[in-house]
Amino acid sequence: MNRVVITGLGAITPLGHDTKETWVNLLAGKSGIDLIKAFDTSKHTVKIAGEIPDFQPEIRVEPKPLKRLDRCVQLSLWATIEAVEDAEIDFTQYDRGRIGVIIGSGIGGLSTWEREFTKFMKGGPARVSPFLIPMMIPDMTAGYVAIHYGLGGPNYSTVSACASGAHAIGVAFRTIKYGDAEVMVAGGAEAPVTPFALAGFSNMRALSRRNDAPQKASRPFDKARDGFVMSEGAATLILEDLEFAKKRGAKIYGEIVGFGATGDGYHITAPAPNGEGARRSMERAIEEAGCVKEDIDYLNTHGTSTGLNDKFEIIATKDLFGTYAKDLIINATKSMLGHTLGAAGAIEAMAVLFSIRDNVIHQSINLEDPLDEADGLDIVIGESRKAVVDYALSNSLGFGGHNATLCFKRYAA
Repeated sequence: MNRVVITGLGAITPLGHDTKETWVNLLAGKSGIDLIKAFDTSKHTVKIAGEIPDFQPEIRVEPKPLKRLDRCVQLSLWATIEAVEDAEIDFTQYDRGRIGVIIGSGIGGLSTWEREFTKFMKGGPARVSPFLIPMMIPDMTAGYVAIHYGLGGPNYSTVSACASGAHAIGVAFRTIKYGDAEVMVAGGAEAPVTPFALAGFSNMRALSRRNDAPQKASRPFDKARDGFVMSEGAATLILEDLEFAKKRGAKIYGEIVGFGATGDGYHITAPAPNGEGARRSMERAIEEAGCVKEDIDYLNTHGTSTGLNDKFEIIATKDLFGTYAKDLIINATKSMLGHTLGAAGAIEAMAVLFSIRDNVIHQSINLEDPLDEADGLDIVIGESRKAVVDYALSNSLGFGGHNATLCFKRYAA
């Protein structure tokens, strides 16, 4: 089996247009949540989200193709260009049939669908764009990235709601591990902040209604949490076979050593009782990594700020790790970024890899009155913390009962 390392990172989030800006703001404990500016929310119950300010995709991509790309694909391409540049890899110098792309998206081109459906209802079938379908389908995140670079390896999108980005990275890891590719471009992207999506999530009462204090709205593991905050964003990782990376002299952020993927088989939105599916997902990732539970230094939780998810993820963690749970360092990236849905797993993987590189774990904000279930756990609050991270887990749990856990390790030759 091949060892798999991460050599490039790219991201665009409500806290920054690249990885550096996002990471600096995460360490500073800043919130990317605010009142929605992209459209009129006067008729909406929920008026807050995590938007990317001043996004100008034409800075990196020629204007003509941009007109045929949904915002979701634009975000994905933006993050990927940064990741490729960061990895300092010229794909044209290698067998591009051995370089693939797997990028997850829970919804895909939602804004395109919404816009074109409105045109259809007002003006009839002739008004619908011939580019509706290729702009709308979720797999176009991976498809267009491959087209942009001319990559001919394994290419598709994972669609598993909020676990999509983590599943994409996990499957890409296995693709290289089993020898089906030498390099994989993997990650997640989502652009769900639209009037229609906001109404849908709001009406199912999944979203926080803390409109009067947006920066305080996302509060994982806090007793006063009242739902997640929807956000947009993307992150891309460049995964390489270790020997391939060594031959070209690539820098290495860390090694991915385990991937757990389970299903709840329980409910369309609620997690399985006591987080049973999440527990098994973490357990499988640790098993594949070839380590023991006591080797894990840090857990980046799914931590959505919703009632059952937060409670059950904590219960699952305590159940799996037992007495060692108190020694785990825990945080929730969504406390600052909100929930980027299909992009979340990739963005949080980036945060984990930076923690391994920099020996620092960002804080969770807005945790003022922790859940009783969290008693005894070491959740980072107040300020970011210096800590050596040799092994880390990152959880992503999605509607439909989809669970994915990634296990990262400090690289050692």
